[in-house]
Amino acid sequence: MSTEHLQHFIQRTIPMTNEKAQVLANKFERVELEKNEYLYIEGKISKATFVLETGFIRSFTLDSKGNEVTTNIYSPFCFVNDVLSFFKQQPCTENFQTITPCVLWKMSYEDVQANFHGMPEFRELGRMMLITNYSNLKVRMLGMIKDTAEQRYLKLIEQHPAIFQNVSLKIIASYLGITDTSLSRIRKEITQK
Repeated sequence: MSTEHLQHFIQRTIPMTNEKAQVLANKFERVELEKNEYLYIEGKISKATFVLETGFIRSFTLDSKGNEVTTNIYSPFCFVNDVLSFFKQQPCTENFQTITPCVLWKMSYEDVQANFHGMPEFRELGRMMLITNYSNLKVRMLGMIKDTAEQRYLKLIEQHPAIFQNVSLKIIASYLGITDTSLSRIRKEITQK
C-alpha cells in the first residue's frame, strides 16, 4: 500500500526531505475500518495511535443521564489519539468510533516509544501533532464558552464543510453542544437571512 499521502502529511507537519518522510511513513501500518467500528473504548487502555487519511471519526462519552455527547469530530488528515490513555497507559475516558469507513495509519505504543528515542524527526512529528491537537482543544473549549451556538455552527461550516456531507446532524448538534431542534432552527434562520 502506498504511503504517499502519509508522507505529504508528515512533510506538511514538519519540513523534511522526501527520504526522511518515507522512512517515517514506513513506520506506520495501514488499517481500514468500516463505519461504526471502535478505535478506543472507554475504560480500556489505548495500545495504538492513529493518523486518519480518509473518513470521519468521533469521540464521545455519556453524560449523567446516559446521553451520548460528542467531544470531537476528526476529519482527514489528522492525528487521532486518546493522549492520556496512550502515553500514560491508563484507561480511556471516551469512546472513539468511525462515522464513515476510514483509512488510518497505525502505530503501537511500543513502536512510538522506540521511535521517540531513536529518531529525532519522529520526536518532532509527535511534538507537532500534540501541539496541534492541544491548540484545537483550546480553541474548541474557548468557543464553547465565548461563542453563541450560531457562531459555533458557522465556524464549523467555514473550517470543516465536509463534515456536513459525512456526519449526521444529530452528531453535529451534540458536538456543538446543542439539541437537534436548536440546530434545525439555527440552520433555518441562517437560510432565511
